[in-house]
Amino acid sequence: MEAYKRVALARKKTRPTGQDFIDNLFTDFIELHGDRCFGDDPAVICGLGLLMDMPVTVIAQERGQNTKSRVKRNFGSAHPEGYRKALRQMKLAEKFNRPIVCLIDTSGAFCGIGAEERGQGLAIANNLMEMMSLKVPILSVVIGEGGSGGALALGVADEVWMLENAIYSVISPEGCASILWKDASKTKDAANCLKLTAQDLLELQVIDKIISENHRDFKNVYRELKIGLYKCFQKNQALDHDQLINNRYQRFRKYGAIDSMTK
Repeated sequence: MEAYKRVALARKKTRPTGQDFIDNLFTDFIELHGDRCFGDDPAVICGLGLLMDMPVTVIAQERGQNTKSRVKRNFGSAHPEGYRKALRQMKLAEKFNRPIVCLIDTSGAFCGIGAEERGQGLAIANNLMEMMSLKVPILSVVIGEGGSGGALALGVADEVWMLENAIYSVISPEGCASILWKDASKTKDAANCLKLTAQDLLELQVIDKIISENHRDFKNVYRELKIGLYKCFQKNQALDHDQLINNRYQRFRKYGAIDSMTK
């Protein structure tokens, strides 16, 4: 399937959102609000739940499921308080030794004047720095569109998984076409060049696993994710803190490395 068709599927209005994944993966979920600094951002859902019998912290970007909720959720584009809320919950998870699940689905962080005034760039940078050294297992799953720093702010994890028809990229194909060619008709070409599909990113070792999906029925996706998350957390919780952090650090250090034999 060509890359832009994956983009269309990732953005499909009927595609399950972060809230759907929370409802189907976790039980006894309790949402927690606010960043203790400015306010609460509805574009990011944070809370506690049970993954089978394992207590976990859940952080999900939420686009909304109809026009009214999409406006309320700002179409999944978080303000800095959303990322600060997420980091507050991650720190709480570390305190109580709970694994962290991040569900990524955003076209990018909100770039309005208010968001910039309140430190959007700093909020994202703080998440990147702090997540690298958290002493609990972290697993991030790209469930739809993973766009730019807005997605990466929840993407510093021990493992990053993607759904088969999800996308993950530094910029949208439309934005790339506008910058490189000054021509919106080049969007499909940009999608191919960006290597934003799960298949491309697995080959590049940016992600660790692809979750197969039938975009009309996500029951198998939920089942595979629930079992996979549980097993991954069991494995990583057996590691001592230093080994866990070092593994995460090395995972990102290898990005862009070139084998000397290929020079």
